[in-house]
Amino acid sequence: MRRARDAGLLDLHIHQLRDWAEGKHRVTDDMPYGGGQGMVMKPEPIFAAVEALRTPQSKVLMPSPQGRVFSQKLAAELSVETHLIFICGHYEGIDHRVTEHLVDQEISIGDYVLTNGALAAAVIVDASVRLIPGVLGDAQSAVEESFQHGMLDWPHYTRPAEFRGWKVPDVLLGGNHRAIAEWRQNEALRRTREQRPDLRRE
Repeated sequence: MRRARDAGLLDLHIHQLRDWAEGKHRVTDDMPYGGGQGMVMKPEPIFAAVEALRTPQSKVLMPSPQGRVFSQKLAAELSVETHLIFICGHYEGIDHRVTEHLVDQEISIGDYVLTNGALAAAVIVDASVRLIPGVLGDAQSAVEESFQHGMLDWPHYTRPAEFRGWKVPDVLLGGNHRAIAEWRQNEALRRTREQRPDLRRE
């Protein structure tokens, strides 16, 4: 992300929600209606913040266990958006009126719960930003990796050719690029079948 910012490809800002909260103590959360544990983030400062920051091109996202499951495909979709605003929850959750009337899309990074939505937002931003042309040192890096073609990535090796008796596959040392490409494809298929058969619909 730093490379993207230095190259002028990413403009990233983190905002303090209390800046839009009212009252002496700038409170951003309150007890839930109906009782129960935890605190719920109030709608007023969130609406005020988003309405102040939003442009006609903005897309408002909220990391949430209830959202669409994040994937490489979704990262690619987000990478071409002009302006993304992330609402990061905390405590027990966010007043549902925010979800209903302000959020364009909820996104889940997995079937588990975090203490703060900022962690999930960082994952989403990182995965999406690296797909922006010019961010990675080698543009091919974003193409030849896991999930890009519905498969896991193939194994990678570097020097030395033998380490503790474990050798690099001979095909990678021979210089036959066609044979290497075939080996990589086969290994990607094998790893996907063994480790993530849900990715293949053959």
